[in-house]
Amino acid sequence: MNEPLTDVTTTIAELKNRVLAFARERDWEQFHAPKNLSMALAAEAGELMEHFLWSTPEASRAVVDDPAKIAEELADVVIYALEFANVTGLDVAAVIEAKMKANAVKYPVEKAKGRAKKYTEL
Repeated sequence: MNEPLTDVTTTIAELKNRVLAFARERDWEQFHAPKNLSMALAAEAGELMEHFLWSTPEASRAVVDDPAKIAEELADVVIYALEFANVTGLDVAAVIEAKMKANAVKYPVEKAKGRAKKYTEL
C-alpha cells in the first residue's frame, strides 16, 4: 500500500507530476489553456474565501479548527496552481524564491516587521 503524501515527504515535482498525470488520463490538457486555468484558480480561491466571508478575524480562525471545511477548497486551489505551472513551464520553487527575494527588498524587516502596510507606505 502507498504511504500517504505529506508536505514532509513529497516534493513539488511529485505533486506536479501527479496533477499532470491526472489531467492526461482524462484527456483534459486540451482544456487547460493558461486562461482557463487562471480563471479556475480564481474561482476556487473564491470558494475558499466564501468560508470566511463576513467573519471576524477571530471567527475565521475558528473555521480552521475544523479543517475538513476548507481542505478540499485549498486542494483545488493548489491543484490548479500546479497545473498552471505545468502548462506554462514555470518552476514553482524558482518563482517562489525569486518572489521572496523581491519581497525582501520591498519589505525590509526593519521597516515592515509587525506592520501590515504596503511597501509604498513603509
